[in-house]
Amino acid sequence: MGWLNRMRRKDKPGTLRASSSDDRRHLEEWVRTHSGVEAFVEPRTAVTDTTVVLVANTGEWTRRRVPNPQVLHEWANGLGIPSYDAAVVGYPQRMRDWTSRRNAERKRLLAED
Repeated sequence: MGWLNRMRRKDKPGTLRASSSDDRRHLEEWVRTHSGVEAFVEPRTAVTDTTVVLVANTGEWTRRRVPNPQVLHEWANGLGIPSYDAAVVGYPQRMRDWTSRRNAERKRLLAED
């Protein structure tokens, strides 16, 4: 029965979710509450739509969907933050360092429990 219900769904599996006003609000709030933010546009793939990764000067980051790269670059310019194509320039080392520290902290906390 579950298989038949999945076949009737309007949003078939594999359908990409478009960016939304909630995504935009999150990104704008994130820029407002973090310093030294840069935007890294990730191209659309077979699995995900176009996304942006915002990276603060601390390395903390967030990712959300965006309508397309041009819209993101215009949005970033309007906010006064630099924007880059991640496929061309890659990601900053501070982002990888922050993620590594966060993962190490999670492992440490799990080991304590």
